[in-house]
Amino acid sequence: MVQQPFNGYLVRQDEQGTVAGSVEQLTVDNLPTGEVLIRVAYSSLNYKDALAATGHPGVVKQLPHIPGIDAAGTVAASDADEYSPGDQVLVTGYGMGANRFGGWAQYVRVPTDYVVPLPEGLSLRESMIYGTAGFTAAQSVMAVEQVDPARGPVVVTGASGGVGSLAVALLSKSGYEVVAVTGKPAARPLLERLGARQVIGREEVDDCSDRPLLKARWSAAVDTVGGNLLASVLRSTDHRGVVTACGLVAGAELAMTVYPFILRGVRLIGIDSAMCPRPERLAVWQRLAGPWKLSDLEPLVQTVGLDELDRQVQKILAGQVCGRTLVVPEAPICSSTEF
Repeated sequence: MVQQPFNGYLVRQDEQGTVAGSVEQLTVDNLPTGEVLIRVAYSSLNYKDALAATGHPGVVKQLPHIPGIDAAGTVAASDADEYSPGDQVLVTGYGMGANRFGGWAQYVRVPTDYVVPLPEGLSLRESMIYGTAGFTAAQSVMAVEQVDPARGPVVVTGASGGVGSLAVALLSKSGYEVVAVTGKPAARPLLERLGARQVIGREEVDDCSDRPLLKARWSAAVDTVGGNLLASVLRSTDHRGVVTACGLVAGAELAMTVYPFILRGVRLIGIDSAMCPRPERLAVWQRLAGPWKLSDLEPLVQTVGLDELDRQVQKILAGQVCGRTLVVPEAPICSSTEF
């Protein structure tokens, strides 16, 4: 068992109600119960993590809290027969980083069922470049596979974000003609490098009219933002097309008629990565490590330590982050305080 204190990014609320995060020292006794203790090599920053870091009540149920819905590392101690010290593993989803302490610490402790053995063909770093974002993108592409690639273009909204950028790459690798939608013109070279045939602005897709149907443009879609953009995509998807939905940064409301569903047979598929059943979870990771493994992902990645998270959280909340942000808990810390 780990005896030495270790660093974690702890989010607290003070007596005035102000919520803030900082790097503090913890011990294993501060961690929630679980059968597997993991020394974290990498975590990641997702939009949900940023909400957790600001104490969003829809994400975090209790403070103090450690965000981080992803973690990859080495088993340090285990009460489970399936895992032994030294095993390389990863954890994404479930309640980690939301209703239990997550991966923004040098150690995380989780129930056995949360743990996935690191698939052969992936390094710990590569698994967290994917993380929940890549896992969600892969689930979305599996849903889109119902549509023949020869039928026409597949549109990806929020394409410069973590899920969107990886969806662009995975769809392109699978033979689809990908149209990437982004509000960041500077992301065009990256998206084209990932395989986008065309990169367009949100204004070319987002339709504010009250028309129940729009001109059919897409054979399928991966939507990562929600709101009116999702409604616009649904109204402009061709007959028997598939649209996946996994985000809400543009809004949680869906204001539209049922006409795309009953006249064109459009299928809207929700993507729930957190509670994905284990057999499917393992199958997705095997694809990401095998036939869907992406090369040259480093241009997507920036890496930060725990003491750089405050700045990165504000940037992702402001829509200023492209691609993936890896969190390295073992990076040197300028200073820390006692839990």
